[in-house]
Amino acid sequence: MTDPGLIAALRHLAGDMHVLLDDDALALAASDVHETGALPLAVVRPQSVDTLAACVGAATSHGYAIAPRGGGLSYTAGYIPAGPRTISVDLSGLNRIVAISEADMTITVEAGVTWKQIQDALRPLGRRLPFFGTFSGKGATVGGGLSHGALFFGSARYGSAAEMVLGLDVVCADGLVLRTGQGALMANSKPFIRSFGPDLTGLFVHDGGTLGVKARATLRLINAPAHEDFASFSFPRIEDASAALSAIAREDLADDVYILDPASTDQIDLSTADMVRSASAVARRAKNLLQALKSLTSMATAGTRFIPEGHYSLHVTAAGRSEAAVLADLNRARILVAKSGGVEVAGTIPRVARADLFANLNGVIGPKGGRWAALNAKVAHSDGERLIAAFDEMIAPHRGTMTDHGVSFTRLASALSNHCFSFEPVFHWQDSWLPIHRAVADPAHLRQYNEPPPNPEGRALVDQLRRETVNLFRDFGAASNQIGRVYPYFSALAPEPASLLLAVKRHLDPRGLMNPGVLEFPSPNTKD
Repeated sequence: MTDPGLIAALRHLAGDMHVLLDDDALALAASDVHETGALPLAVVRPQSVDTLAACVGAATSHGYAIAPRGGGLSYTAGYIPAGPRTISVDLSGLNRIVAISEADMTITVEAGVTWKQIQDALRPLGRRLPFFGTFSGKGATVGGGLSHGALFFGSARYGSAAEMVLGLDVVCADGLVLRTGQGALMANSKPFIRSFGPDLTGLFVHDGGTLGVKARATLRLINAPAHEDFASFSFPRIEDASAALSAIAREDLADDVYILDPASTDQIDLSTADMVRSASAVARRAKNLLQALKSLTSMATAGTRFIPEGHYSLHVTAAGRSEAAVLADLNRARILVAKSGGVEVAGTIPRVARADLFANLNGVIGPKGGRWAALNAKVAHSDGERLIAAFDEMIAPHRGTMTDHGVSFTRLASALSNHCFSFEPVFHWQDSWLPIHRAVADPAHLRQYNEPPPNPEGRALVDQLRRETVNLFRDFGAASNQIGRVYPYFSALAPEPASLLLAVKRHLDPRGLMNPGVLEFPSPNTKD
């Protein structure tokens, strides 16, 4: 498909070098870590918010859909084109930190800024975001995180990206820019608060880009904790580990608290280079020589086998204003863990995870060069153990078929503030890579593996298991981030909120051109 008039208009607006038509660029835009969609007509990479708005307006005026793309590291078809009459909008060119106000404790950034960029800019100032990034924070962007529900580092205490955003600049389907928070006022107000009147900012958070394209965001800051320390514990049963995780979260004892299952930790086999890099990162993060020696001695004593084989592991990062406060939190966590039967082991995993933040994006490649695809469910802490048991019961009949096709799974559980239990099953199998795997992993990392041959049977089984898992989560009444086109949303709503949201969608996007299919919004051409 070609449209010379639109391509010419986009080139005029964005510049020739920022309108991509080559096969590699189109293929990259058409897939994520797991899903593949249609090739877009073009990829446009605006270098300013004004250019973004003009390009969106030009594309929709020609009847083309918009598929906004940040770091491209999601796995629920949240940014891939629904059809060929689509312009993929690559936001990586909007990568500027606009302003940092230490007086007002805010940071304003463009949507293509990564979590790593923000961390690097704030660290010398002694400031931090409350939630401050995902494991993929080297490439994952603020716009994508706000659209799809980013969480992990800092989330046990502070929640997800949604809880810290104060205001947004959003490009709507007609190319106009809508401002939320204090920016919605006619007066020139600083973006210091979100809650004056109805929460327009919240309307565009977790929308998957189907209500508009995020262009800028203002986020609140905190003082970076002066001290942190780490602890890990092993459990023979995931139920006991989950009970301990929820107990720690309820008492607000940790920045991070998460569970890894044996299928994850039993595979840890660090090379000498990995150990050296991890040790160097730990030493660099230490505040003084004594702390560095203490941390490195702990790692050396633990070696690479620090969790008993077959055991679930619970990892805790405590952070605070003083060593005494951090120690008090960790000691209280130890008491709660002991009540659930946990045994303390070396805290190597959380220590390295914090020391080597955002090191690379090699995690897009699974064990032994394979593929992976994750899902997630958020439930109340009182439902966490029941959800895991229901998932295990669902999986049980498939275990033989999974073995036949080389499909396995791991589980990650984590705390999202003091009121939410997050459960993430991840399916693994050997299969040929998608464009994103080759694009973001370090070349040296890729050279360790021979790309697996295509495995359509294994892939089909994973897709079946994902569908059954999503249905389980729906029946459980769970929430999920990265909704994309995988989780039911609109169909899961009660009639009253569904009607309200559809009215908002049709006001903002009357022709249904903003990331169509995401959140299950019906096409304007279909009956409500």
